[in-house]
Amino acid sequence: MAVADTTLVVIHVILHRINIMYFPPSFLFLTPVCIVNIVAYIVTVDCSVWFTVAFTFDRFVAICCQKLQSKYCTEKTATVVMGSVFVLSCLRTVPFYFMNEPAFIIDNVAWYCVPTADYLTSPLSKVFEWIDSIITPVLPMFLILLFNALTVRHIIVANRIRKGLRSNNENQNDLEMKNRRKSMVLLFTISANFIILWMTYLVHSVNWPIMNFYYTDKYLSSPIYIAQQVAFMLQLLSSCTNTCIYGLTQNKFREEIKNGIKYLFTLNGKIC
Repeated sequence: MAVADTTLVVIHVILHRINIMYFPPSFLFLTPVCIVNIVAYIVTVDCSVWFTVAFTFDRFVAICCQKLQSKYCTEKTATVVMGSVFVLSCLRTVPFYFMNEPAFIIDNVAWYCVPTADYLTSPLSKVFEWIDSIITPVLPMFLILLFNALTVRHIIVANRIRKGLRSNNENQNDLEMKNRRKSMVLLFTISANFIILWMTYLVHSVNWPIMNFYYTDKYLSSPIYIAQQVAFMLQLLSSCTNTCIYGLTQNKFREEIKNGIKYLFTLNGKIC
């Protein structure tokens, strides 16, 4: 998730949005580079979102499926899942290579990229946009909610059983119960964060799929254009916050951060 999110920030925020809004034309504005940038953006967004889904499912299996845990929660399975998500994300972007064309040509050099006229007028374009919205983010939203709901339900049932088997004094100092409550808070936070930050993009994509995506009206004050840009901003923000929430709430992850900071100011782990 961290690699996908960092790649997304570099590719789309720095090389595309900041560059196209504030810097003069460069080789990044050439049509082939522009198309590759758009495709890379879609791949990294898909990987970021579906890695989050995979991580949510991994937590569900670890907490709720004890028999499956030993077989599924392994390094080999994680590698297969991540590789499969990346390959499928790449395959999904193949149509995007052919639906764009140069915005204009100067001295036989193609600049920028915009949707082709055939794509914009094709009845299949609307269907394609709907399918694209379902793949990301409608289906991930549903799966994250489903797995988190099942996990929370399992934790609540287990807490009731555990509370019934222990005395009141023991329940007050039960570290296991406290850890389970923290897990529930984490799961609710992840679900709410993902849904809230993606909801504006989802509503916009359903009504106005690709309007002004390529900055044809940079300074347009239309509410639709403003809503679109806010949706993109929140979508990109979501890709970063999920990793931070997952990582910073894990004890082992925080310990690794502390160890990394210590090594910055020490020599071979020992204070100079």
